[in-house]
Amino acid sequence: MHTKVKFGAPWSRQLKILTSVFTLFLLGLPLILMNRAPENPPTIYLVSIWLPVAILLLSAPFAIRGFVIEDRRLLVLRPLWKTSVSLQDLESAEQDPQAMDGSIRTFGNGGLFGFIGLFRNKKLGRYRAFATDQKNAVVLRFPTHTLVITPDRPERAAELLNRQT
Repeated sequence: MHTKVKFGAPWSRQLKILTSVFTLFLLGLPLILMNRAPENPPTIYLVSIWLPVAILLLSAPFAIRGFVIEDRRLLVLRPLWKTSVSLQDLESAEQDPQAMDGSIRTFGNGGLFGFIGLFRNKKLGRYRAFATDQKNAVVLRFPTHTLVITPDRPERAAELLNRQT
């Protein structure tokens, strides 16, 4: 039986604020530096003008637009591609609005277009996240790793994911 269910990835208020602040900073800093640039700026000065813009442009394609559950895999929808996660060894999926509480980012993005990458907390240990609204967290447990996603209908997503086990 072929089922394909799509979920949105709404942004939390926190993510909207963080993304706005980071974007203003990453665009504002170059404007200030360009306005104060010396006649023949050194290379490091030019790098500091363009690096914030590059960070913004390179981060945007990693934003999360939604999730799709189909044929024993989870697709994380991005602006330019899809990240595919096999559900072959999925042990369980559980909605948990507090799953990401107290998390520390060990590698990844902590608020510019999403909470994406590797994190750690006391509750889950080490885990990978594709998150936009932490209150919608669904924890996927595999034998070797844990994954957190934040679909717009977390209880429905957990139900469908548990059917994959």
